[in-house]
Amino acid sequence: MTLKIKKLRQSAKTPVRATDGAAGYDLSACIESDLLLPAGGCQLIPTGIAIALPENTVGLVFGRSGLGIRHQIAPANAVGVIDSDYRGEIAVGLKNHSDTDYIIKPGERIAQLVIMPVLTPQLEETDELSETERSSGGFGSTGKE
Repeated sequence: MTLKIKKLRQSAKTPVRATDGAAGYDLSACIESDLLLPAGGCQLIPTGIAIALPENTVGLVFGRSGLGIRHQIAPANAVGVIDSDYRGEIAVGLKNHSDTDYIIKPGERIAQLVIMPVLTPQLEETDELSETERSSGGFGSTGKE
């Protein structure tokens, strides 16, 4: 399986896995100078790359633990979804959940890309669903322990 990467700008960084055990490829900000992400603000950050995902996969863009825990910077839409037929530039919407401005540096790792298989089952409308132990119990129905 191959993930094809196209650099759209010379300063773009190819995504890399930090370790052999890393699930995600680090995505980096492709910006020419420091960028202010104001407290409570939201900004779309370009990565300078486009990708061609393998067939029947999806690219999921997750936050980076350090940015989230230390600075409260996280993807604006929780998890970004990149469809396998998308060929445009990958950009990451970041939200600053803190009350402190944050400066994004050129080349800074801002998110991680995880490639996952996609299932697309046929849909079938029905009047009956199979019973389970939980059944239609909603939030908190399985208890606290």
